[in-house]
Amino acid sequence: MINIVLFQPEKPSNTGNIIRTASSIGAKVHIIKPLSFSFDDKELKRASMDYINFCEIIFYENLDEFFTKHKLDKIYFITRYGKNIYSDKDFSSPYEDYYVMFGKESSGLPYDLLKNNQNQCLRIPMKPEARSLNLANCVAIVCYEIARQQDYFSLSTYETIKGMNFIGGKK
Repeated sequence: MINIVLFQPEKPSNTGNIIRTASSIGAKVHIIKPLSFSFDDKELKRASMDYINFCEIIFYENLDEFFTKHKLDKIYFITRYGKNIYSDKDFSSPYEDYYVMFGKESSGLPYDLLKNNQNQCLRIPMKPEARSLNLANCVAIVCYEIARQQDYFSLSTYETIKGMNFIGGKK
């Protein structure tokens, strides 16, 4: 299972979009406090729509609480400082729990956490002069790569709501 870990997210619209992505791929969302917004925020609700009702969200008071419940060696840190590319990591087993942690929008993940876990730091390639990508986009990029490596295990690869022939069949 894909586990999306958000360290102190700051923008409700990003968090809402991440919840929507997580719900669409069957991932859990782990949120490490503090938050700079309320879960009643209208931007969060607008971005997550009703998907928030179908997503398992677990809150932690701080990093220590998170790490007492999850093994450090099972967590990958997504950071511009990583020396390994996220898509080079083998995420192919749909039966294994994968934790991918993303930092807060303004400053990323704590320096000591990255320094002490360099082998688990993964990066998304981008132009050298680029500082960063949007957090919700990073989550989608990495999580869909994990899903792709798992051959989209348990995800539909065809239209199920309007039918497979919606754009190719008769109305």
